Amino acid sequence: MTAETAIPEQTAAPSQPPITHTGKDGKGILITEPAMKQLATLINQQGENKVLRVGVRSGGCSGMSYTMDFVDAAAIRDDDERYEYAPAGGPTFTVVCDPKSLLYIYGMQLDFSTALIGGGFNFTNPNATQTCGCGSSFAV
Repeated sequence: MTAETAIPEQTAAPSQPPITHTGKDGKGILITEPAMKQLATLINQQGENKVLRVGVRSGGCSGMSYTMDFVDAAAIRDDDERYEYAPAGGPTFTVVCDPKSLLYIYGMQLDFSTALIGGGFNFTNPNATQTCGCGSSFAV
């Protein structure tokens, strides 16, 4: 006599949408109010149809450095992440970031200080394992 073992039928797990992690304001790049005000002022000086592109590149004291530049809105690529910011009392502006850079700076906070020493834009990156004294270079 042979015993046959019934194998339970495997059911596929229901497909779920991918989990998207965003900052507390719903964006992958957090910008403080002082930085938003400064960026809104700068973007208005740039003229029509400009967006802020943020990213990273190889180089700097710690191996990677942050990049920020105003580019024409027509230069936004299909795979770029786009974030809209609205400073209090100011016009909205767009920040774009390519997917490769976003892997390194996701959750980064961009702040602005008017201090005489150490003033300007400051990056706080939760992904950085090492930063240098200049504040614009990091390693992961």
